[in-house]
Amino acid sequence: MSEKTIEALNQKLDRLIDVISRMAPARADEPRFEEADCFVWQAESGSLMPVGKVNRVDLSLIHGVDRVRDILTDNTRRFAAGLPANNALLWGARGMGKSSLVKAVHAEVNRTRNKDAAPLKLIEIHREDIEGLPRLMALVKADGHRFILFCDDLSFDRDDTSYKSLKAALEGGVEGRPDNVILYATSNRRHLLPRDMIENERSTAINPSEAVEEKVSLSDRFGLWLGFHKCSQDEYLAMVEGYAHYHALPIEAETLRTEALEWATTRGSRSGRVAWQFIQDLAGRLGKNLRD
Repeated sequence: MSEKTIEALNQKLDRLIDVISRMAPARADEPRFEEADCFVWQAESGSLMPVGKVNRVDLSLIHGVDRVRDILTDNTRRFAAGLPANNALLWGARGMGKSSLVKAVHAEVNRTRNKDAAPLKLIEIHREDIEGLPRLMALVKADGHRFILFCDDLSFDRDDTSYKSLKAALEGGVEGRPDNVILYATSNRRHLLPRDMIENERSTAINPSEAVEEKVSLSDRFGLWLGFHKCSQDEYLAMVEGYAHYHALPIEAETLRTEALEWATTRGSRSGRVAWQFIQDLAGRLGKNLRD
């Protein structure tokens, strides 16, 4: 083989290597947990994106869920202190502050922690990336920080089998859940699966009880089940008044109540989300900015 032929082959090989290198996924950078207290898991690249400004409210502004607020706060404090704590499933009525409570509790525990203690980290993992949970756990388990892995609006449809990956990652794997990791999830469904799916399993299976147990055992991996229910009118007004006071909105108390009730009537529901939407509208009409 001539030198000219060998040189031509080497050039083609170099181009091929270059193409393959550009097609390969970029190597994920090592996480730098000192950059922030909150991160978002990027499953495609296997990296953690720091969040400089977290979308959350102060814990004092969350009304109508006092009991579950205290339970979740106590559980989180124990975990941050290195004591035993449970995974938590926050389920129930939409718009009642499930995800807001997780983020607010995380901020409160960090705010009141011992100055010598490392801050607690919050990592959000999207529902569609749940199969990457074991990979994320492997990434953080050797770090000195403690982590809340948070999945908002977690649920599974009829043909979705990724819930089995979640079951194994939570408690069922050989290694089990790392000591420095806890999982908090929110869902509108108590068992994370549609009711008709569970009922169908019961009616068609050879052994109905075993089929149903397989489906609902996922929620059993969460030691805490914290229920959120629709709020009363008084609780809704307490939310509105709390927001208005916190953001120093100049409005008479009776006018505030009247407009808040009218707003809820037009929405056909009362919830923390509806209260916040009303406050945003009110602040805009008053020409006032809301506090960070």
